[in-house]
Amino acid sequence: MDSKPPSARIEAAHRAHLSTLPFSDTTDFDDADRGFIAALDPCVITAADGRVVWDNDAYAFLGEDVPASVHPSLLRQSRLAAKQGLYEVVGGIYQVRGFDLSNITFVEGDTGVIVIDPLISTETAAAALALYRRERGDRAVSAVIYTHSHVDHFGGVLGVTNQAEVDAGRVPVIAPEGFIDHAVSENVYAGTAMARRATYMYGTMLDVGPAGQVGCGLGQRTSTGEVAVIVPTLDVAATGETHTIDGIEIEFQMAPGTEAPAEMHFYFPTYRALCMAENATHNLHNLLTLRGALVRDPRSWAGYLTEAIDTFADRTDVVFASHHWPTWGRDRIVNYLSLQRDLYAYLHDQTLRLLNQGHTGIEIAEDFPLPPALERAWHAHGYYGSVSHNVKAVYQRYMGWFDGNPGRLWQHPPAALGPRYVEALGGLDRVVELAREAFDDGDFRWAATLLDHAVFTDEDHAAARELYADTLEQLGYGAENATWRNFFLSGATELRDGSFGTAGQTSSPTLLAQLTPEQMFDAFAISVDGPRAWDLDVAVDVTFADTGDNHRLTLRNGVLVHRRVTADPSTAQATIRLTDKRRLLAYAAGDSTSPGAEIAGDQTALASLMGVLDRPDPAFAIVTP
Repeated sequence: MDSKPPSARIEAAHRAHLSTLPFSDTTDFDDADRGFIAALDPCVITAADGRVVWDNDAYAFLGEDVPASVHPSLLRQSRLAAKQGLYEVVGGIYQVRGFDLSNITFVEGDTGVIVIDPLISTETAAAALALYRRERGDRAVSAVIYTHSHVDHFGGVLGVTNQAEVDAGRVPVIAPEGFIDHAVSENVYAGTAMARRATYMYGTMLDVGPAGQVGCGLGQRTSTGEVAVIVPTLDVAATGETHTIDGIEIEFQMAPGTEAPAEMHFYFPTYRALCMAENATHNLHNLLTLRGALVRDPRSWAGYLTEAIDTFADRTDVVFASHHWPTWGRDRIVNYLSLQRDLYAYLHDQTLRLLNQGHTGIEIAEDFPLPPALERAWHAHGYYGSVSHNVKAVYQRYMGWFDGNPGRLWQHPPAALGPRYVEALGGLDRVVELAREAFDDGDFRWAATLLDHAVFTDEDHAAARELYADTLEQLGYGAENATWRNFFLSGATELRDGSFGTAGQTSSPTLLAQLTPEQMFDAFAISVDGPRAWDLDVAVDVTFADTGDNHRLTLRNGVLVHRRVTADPSTAQATIRLTDKRRLLAYAAGDSTSPGAEIAGDQTALASLMGVLDRPDPAFAIVTP
């Protein structure tokens, strides 16, 4: 269904933003253009089958007069993030930006080039490397560095190297300690739910345009090509650790538990350049991303930024990151990193101060002004994370989901709460009437609350669905935060057109192949349909032929427990011998006949265990019951 125009209330709010925000400061545009060498024309990247996996040209409309359906501050950020091409950071260090959600960086060594963060997809990383080589020469890849464990920083690795090169020792792969464990577990344990919500967060299924997706704040969107991983060959474990790669010395600073569970910064003395991974970018980042993740620690985040300033600032001429554009000059670098530090520290400290005065997370977030210096700094604005949901994240980190009010301790879920509210307010038609009044008054938040209850009472009520979609659309138009905009507009789209499902899955074959047996059995355990398994009592030994390891799986009371033990046919109902751990994943997916799995003992034991594993739903409802 067609989108609606912005309301007069939204247009008036955007005019006010134009007069109150520091749009005369164009420093970011100068920095984003600095060092430009060449663009990709057209900037459309396809897979081998011709499918488009990246289309930066779709954002050409950002250079035109854009209507008031986009917050002017978000429009400014999207114009910056949509700039694409090869850029010189400093002689010897180059970035390709605008080819994916993240940046890929090339550091020239004695014989080849070190690649930092090879994007999400094989195809986009390969296109970026080709552009670099076209302009800088056909240098061989001499190493790959993953700054941290999120997929937009490793998923395209097969576009710049391959497993054979790594196995031969020609291309070391360097990452922070714990990288592979976190990279795999994040994309598998809650991967289906995260991917579904990420489709909302990044607006992947929205049309690109003034009434739809205009970016993500951190970049424009996620590419949709092949995702892979190559296991690191060098784990960096300690701050101050140095390694010389292809003649280039690199000094590392560990930053675990910040933007990612495994993350690191590093410094190149040869180039006087500091890479801050994703801990200092040109926006407020997430302490709890809307797609779902563990709550991050802003106190540690701020502390590692202070340590970076103290350790590197006096010998640094440029700081760059895995997103956005660099910052040059010692004084500007210190100011930039200090403000980023103050941003996360202020969110942490003031939320703690207020919660200790008895305020709840939602109360604290509703009125939380930042210091004037942070309000004036464009890079402290909430284009990706937001003050509102980050404050709630800090509250959650320390206090959990419950706000202490006993009246909210055991509330009805939405499907039960909605009908009760609707009845109390006078029925569905009356609720929609009240929501229409709120919509016409520009109180879109209250309208959305009312219509949420209405749709959870009767998801097929046409007037409620239509007005709810219109309401979410206006909330999207008014949002400075790109991920909020994408959530609102995705909800409106699904109300109008039905579920669009999940744009893609990050649990690719190469990621699944890196699951340890323990992680694989954990994945099985969280898939057990407990009630269906209550009466089962199963003990199965699983032996891996390639390693000789044996694991005992027991399923009792709906709980799957795994232990590494010596195989014992006398106490196991069945023993399964696997040529490869991936064969067990295939078995769980329903393949019980392919070679590679030898079962001794009770042939039904493993089948009964696998038979109670639930299948995740990548199209579960979000905005409807």
